[in-house]
Amino acid sequence: MASQQPGGSELGRFLRARREQTTPEGVGLTVGSGSRRTPGLRRAELATLSGVSIDYYTRLERGKEARPSPEVVDALARALKLTADEHQHLRSLAARAARFGPATPVTPDRTVQPQTRLLLEILRPHPAYVISRTLDLLAANPSTLALCAGISDWPAEQRNIARYLFLHPASREIFDDWDNQAISGVARLRAVTATEPDAPDVTALVDELKAKSPHFAELWERYEVKGRRRDGQKTFHHPQVGTITLSYQSMEIEGSTGQRLGIFTAEAGTPDHAALARLDDTADQRPAVDEACAPSTATATR
Repeated sequence: MASQQPGGSELGRFLRARREQTTPEGVGLTVGSGSRRTPGLRRAELATLSGVSIDYYTRLERGKEARPSPEVVDALARALKLTADEHQHLRSLAARAARFGPATPVTPDRTVQPQTRLLLEILRPHPAYVISRTLDLLAANPSTLALCAGISDWPAEQRNIARYLFLHPASREIFDDWDNQAISGVARLRAVTATEPDAPDVTALVDELKAKSPHFAELWERYEVKGRRRDGQKTFHHPQVGTITLSYQSMEIEGSTGQRLGIFTAEAGTPDHAALARLDDTADQRPAVDEACAPSTATATR
């Protein structure tokens, strides 16, 4: 029997969470009239649907088997009817679990290059910012800080999008689709843990949010995974300039370690653009762009 591998438990927890959230009816099984003590699918049902033995699947879920073949991973994904993002997450978990020994944590570079900070200033009045893989706000122009009302109340090293969503009371009023934003934020952090489950900055942020936000803790246990949307529209209900609908674009910064540039835009001549201009005019006259934040281990005050 294979010994438990460092990444095996995370793989097992993800499988169990998805199994318990998958109904028999959802995968075409006929449920009898008797009561079911197990939420979602039983292990035996998922094993049968996947074409593996119940013993093998049980060991996989318990972290005692950590080297599933790509064929088994794909079969489990099909049986659970995982989305493309969830399927990829399962593959990442399986790949990491198959490696012997814990991965060496990689300390990401949190320094935002001067050219990037200059670009943020040039983009005003459009909000533009740089975030880390754990959603730390590494740099932001005044328009961004004004758009996310209240986030500038926190020291720069505490500014994190997930922390803002779950711990700052203003966020629920500002984001038109707060529920979706919250789910996406949790899913992003969950995706990071697929490849870096032992990274200190990830662990510290997740532990803080689980302790301070019951809603975050509930979403975290769902093990939901979503791919990052790189463009689209978002609506904000801002206390100073009213409702604004902005397009956004997100892109990886070449040469960085997981840093991404985000930009919100509005077409010139539109009410939304005029609102952005007013918002930028009222932004605090701070340095053009905040310096890079420290790791996300600080505790924010509510």
